[in-house]
Amino acid sequence: MNPVCAERVLKLPHSGIRRMFDLALRYKDAIHLCIGEPDFATPSFIVEAGFQAAKKGRTHYTPNAGFFSLREAVAEKYEREQGVSYDPESEILITVGAMEALALCMLSIVSPGDEVLIPDPCWPNYQAHVILAGGKPVFVPVVEEEGWVMKMERMLPYLSTKTRAVIINSPNNPTGSVYKLHELEKIANLCKERNIFIISDEAYEKIIYEGEYKSICSFPGLKSKTFVINTFSKTYAMTGWRVGYILGPEEVIREMVKLQEHIAACASSISQEAALVALQQGDQEVRKMVKEYRKRRDALLEEIDKVPLFSCFPPRGTFYAFVNIKKTGEKSEDFALKLLEKARVVTVPGSSFGPGGEGYLRFSFATSVENIKEAFHRIRSLI
Repeated sequence: MNPVCAERVLKLPHSGIRRMFDLALRYKDAIHLCIGEPDFATPSFIVEAGFQAAKKGRTHYTPNAGFFSLREAVAEKYEREQGVSYDPESEILITVGAMEALALCMLSIVSPGDEVLIPDPCWPNYQAHVILAGGKPVFVPVVEEEGWVMKMERMLPYLSTKTRAVIINSPNNPTGSVYKLHELEKIANLCKERNIFIISDEAYEKIIYEGEYKSICSFPGLKSKTFVINTFSKTYAMTGWRVGYILGPEEVIREMVKLQEHIAACASSISQEAALVALQQGDQEVRKMVKEYRKRRDALLEEIDKVPLFSCFPPRGTFYAFVNIKKTGEKSEDFALKLLEKARVVTVPGSSFGPGGEGYLRFSFATSVENIKEAFHRIRSLI
């Protein structure tokens, strides 16, 4: 008897993040250091922009590629911040969050049998979207001792004639790492030499604690080989608005727009109006949120230092810390379940992010300092 669901769906892994979140619903007193979502409300002027757009009747379909005004603002952002010129007419597509941007990218460039290099550990949705496109995920180990960065030298043994693309995620989920310029440059040169696409996930580009962010698309000769994926979700606390974008070569973006027509038609008109105002007026609010994230990161690192069985490579970006628990002698899933059931603290087992994450827990510090301190009081009481 044939299975009810298509094989491509049956192959998809379940989210360990969502599993922990669902299990935590049983405990009303649980402290959540789990979901990767800002705890801030969307800034009021952005909400007002969406409200006014709805009141004025801006509630209809938009072009498949999104409002030109928003695409133009995205182009201006990358020209200003990265020194890279994108044509808003043909090289930018507004999407239903970064998730859809990733899906459209994979479906557009990955053919059955193509291989995509993914860092291990990584955000698990990368694997899922490669599988949905009929490709093969190839995991490249990254390690704490090297700053959780995918080194060019580590990539070499995993390259083949079938390698179609490599995914770079900086700042990184789940580790909080940020690639340095010389590390990006080596990967850039390798991909140019081997004619490999780069998919640069830049969802956390503004949540950075050291220096300024540099996109790999800004390296000489890389624009034509790079797809930049970004979102308003993390930067502007707009996760529920579901609006993101992708920048890339015209000949591929053109086909993605066609694909968008068949999958989502367009991103929400109201969300696009709000996103435009976020880009135009949101810098000050973003700085305030990052300042608060920095306080929380520092508080979390102080609490980790008080637990002899824990250690952590300090995150340079995002609102995640990837905490080494190997001294406990327990598997990450077992230990995460213990923390939930006995201490009412919700974390994510490192194994949820791939084999390279075993021995770690991901802590999200997108919560108050008070919650962080109480969570670690409970953890210390337990262990």
